[in-house]
Amino acid sequence: MTLVIKNGRVIDPASGRDAVADISIEGGVIRAIDSGLSGAEMIDATGLIVAPGFIDMHVHLREPGFEHAETIESGSRAAAAGGFTSICPMPNTSPVNDNATVTSYIIEKARRRAVVNVWPIGAITKGSLGNELASIGSMKEAGAVAISDDGRPVMNARVMRRAMECARSFGLPVIDHCEDLHLSAAGDMHEGLESVRLGLRGIPGCSEDVMVARDILLAELTGARYHIAHISSRHSVEMVAFAKSRGLAVTAEATPHHLALADADMRPYDSNFKMKPPLRSRCDVGAVVSGIVSGAIDAIATDHAPHPGSEKMQEFEKCPFGILGLETAIAIALEQLVHPARIGLMRFVELFTTAPARILNLDRGRLALGAPADVTIFSLDRKWTYDVNQSFSKSRNSPFNGRQFSGGPVATLVNGRVVWQA
Repeated sequence: MTLVIKNGRVIDPASGRDAVADISIEGGVIRAIDSGLSGAEMIDATGLIVAPGFIDMHVHLREPGFEHAETIESGSRAAAAGGFTSICPMPNTSPVNDNATVTSYIIEKARRRAVVNVWPIGAITKGSLGNELASIGSMKEAGAVAISDDGRPVMNARVMRRAMECARSFGLPVIDHCEDLHLSAAGDMHEGLESVRLGLRGIPGCSEDVMVARDILLAELTGARYHIAHISSRHSVEMVAFAKSRGLAVTAEATPHHLALADADMRPYDSNFKMKPPLRSRCDVGAVVSGIVSGAIDAIATDHAPHPGSEKMQEFEKCPFGILGLETAIAIALEQLVHPARIGLMRFVELFTTAPARILNLDRGRLALGAPADVTIFSLDRKWTYDVNQSFSKSRNSPFNGRQFSGGPVATLVNGRVVWQA
């Protein structure tokens, strides 16, 4: 059966296409991109943007081990509702995804239960303990697309060097959550005027900066492909721009919440505003936005980090770090980047599609004949209000509950099948 998406503004950074057209889909692949196409089924995309399926290269699905917070199924449904057709879960599960058995479990569970594509990221070290390299080659063979110890960054520079050398030999990028755990120890929010005002322990921006600097030097030494997760500091953005100017294979991502919120925007002691990296100063927020505009920052990723209310709704000092991100990402990015005319739509789509696909070597992120029919359809002006209690996620930890948006996802197609529609 042929499905045709009619009259949408098709934006595809891979080909440079930006024009009103129809897309014909059959057998899960794109068969034609032209005008005047017809089929047995039709989606009217008049006035909407039709883009390659959006990719979130940084999520936490919690399964196996923490299914009370999220599952592969619930996380994938939240992703579909957010306009994402592919997601990449981090390895901080229980057991940690540090071997082919766990990688294979995630892929098989996703094949049976997920409504979007799931591409696992394996651990750098065994148990993410930072001591001994994980089974990187076997994880890649099982389907891992990158390695990272994420929230438990590798503190030992020698171990990180060996990880980069090993990852390079297997053609995998190394993704690092850049945080010096000694500098940030016991901190709850960004160190500055606001942390003093609230009487909360501070996490200095330099705890991120020193690790970015170390890893850029190691990337130059090893020739590895190095990616910085959820960049948040102005000095880190400057270092990434410098590394790119030297021709190093260094890339970076930013989260929507680090574009939209600063530490001064926090509701006092509201645990929904507690995340890592913490919300930084307005100066840092401006630098991250500028990094996206200049191209220093390559992609947008959500760092979707669900926690149940029993854990998150505690005193600020006791609750875990992390917030939901999948269902609000497109709307926040439109609000902060496109509506103020900081970037155009082509660049906007690139941040969610061709950029993460290129970084992770995924055969996705493009609208081309014969390509998998992963498609994201979104609006620039649809008015809606985010209600976290209606989320597809099993958790409710979002600082954006009740926020009104203009623009956001309208429909999500994976392999030619509509998996969510507003």
